[in-house]
Amino acid sequence: MKKVFLIVILFILLAGSFVGGILYSQGGAGKNSIAREKTSDGQSSQADLDSANPSSNPGAVKITPQRQQTIGIRVGTVERTSETQAMRTLGRIAPDENRLHRLIAASEGFIWDVHGITTGSLVQKDQLLATFYVNEFFGRQQQYFFGLDYQERARESSGAQPPGGQPPSAPPPGEPTSSTKTPTPPPYQFIKTDYRLTRDQVELARQELINLGVGEYQIREIERTRQYAKYVEIRSPAKGLVLARNVWPRQKFAQGTEFFTVADLSRVWIVADVFGQEARTIQPGMGAGITLPDQAQAFKARVSDILPQVDTASRTFKVRLETDNPGYVLRPGLFVEVEFSIAFPQALTIPADAILDSGLKKTVFVDRGNGFFEPREVETGWRAGNRVEVVKGLEEGERIVTSGTFLIDSESRLELAAAGMIGALSKDPVCGQDVSVNKAEKSGRKSASRGKTYYFCSGDCKTQFDKNPDQYVKQ
Repeated sequence: MKKVFLIVILFILLAGSFVGGILYSQGGAGKNSIAREKTSDGQSSQADLDSANPSSNPGAVKITPQRQQTIGIRVGTVERTSETQAMRTLGRIAPDENRLHRLIAASEGFIWDVHGITTGSLVQKDQLLATFYVNEFFGRQQQYFFGLDYQERARESSGAQPPGGQPPSAPPPGEPTSSTKTPTPPPYQFIKTDYRLTRDQVELARQELINLGVGEYQIREIERTRQYAKYVEIRSPAKGLVLARNVWPRQKFAQGTEFFTVADLSRVWIVADVFGQEARTIQPGMGAGITLPDQAQAFKARVSDILPQVDTASRTFKVRLETDNPGYVLRPGLFVEVEFSIAFPQALTIPADAILDSGLKKTVFVDRGNGFFEPREVETGWRAGNRVEVVKGLEEGERIVTSGTFLIDSESRLELAAAGMIGALSKDPVCGQDVSVNKAEKSGRKSASRGKTYYFCSGDCKTQFDKNPDQYVKQ
């Protein structure tokens, strides 16, 4: 009797277990069907799962709040800002080539005297530098004096009037005139024509003197004194610095010999060395500050040109600036400090410390919430101080790690190494992130196009790819 009772009880327990298992399996199937319905509605339930569990992306790490505080992790926000940066570099003073005067021999002759002028001398405008002798100088002066005398006589005669003091008038009305006889023009008409000829002769004689090398200052003196000069004078055409002297007393010179080089230093050039990335931010017309290292005096300069030449030794571009030089403080060859104030346009920026630059790529860590941090490859643009422009990879308002990135990167590399041992990595064709092939296979985040399989980091990327595969395959 006891055996029968025990068998009945055992049978009842087995039947209950069987029925319970069926009911449990049906409940699980119902939940899976609900999940599939959400997916079929186009809401990408897998993306929701990824956002709730960022660890599905390769390299993502989870760090507890206590440990974040211990290792000094700080988080900031991607912001849209505009920055102004002061960029400093070295420059060298150079004479303005448009204010550089080269005194060159117009003919051959002999240097007679040099009036104490040497290289480095500061000379005044029209200051006598040297004298020289040429054979034709006397004859050219004689021709000039003859033209001046003839011109003066013609000028004096130009005021003469016909007899009677009045020019000839027309005959009285009604008096017959002779049509067969050509009237003689008044004398003053010939005098005016003659005066024009004398003016041309004087100008020709003046040009002959210039061709010998006679300057305007000496020509005016010859015209004023009407005395023959024995030597041709070499005078400074401007106030400036003598950069070169190539003459000595009793030296014979040929036509084309350079006597002196005088630089007008009232306005000078500053040639600054700027690296390629910085040169792109400098434009002609931009202002700059100039200071001498050993003096407190400052100058304001303006960028005139960015020269296309590159210094092969320093790999820098040459930027040319211009500035006034009161007191001739800025001398050619001096080194000065140049400061540019560069205003960068508004753009997405992050702290420079947030970027890990391996040389091949630049990475930041995005705070996905709940202690998860995900690596993200970015492209950067300009840098101003501690802010760097982000061209691609981040959106405004995203939270990123700004301090402690090195420690997070170490753990992220371990995660990537583990993902590489478990399975290969693939690049998401939509967002460009690295994806674990095994994890994407298990989650169903893959699509095939043109005989090739692509894996995705989230359901959103898979949905975008499925809408237009050709767009991302070409990319």
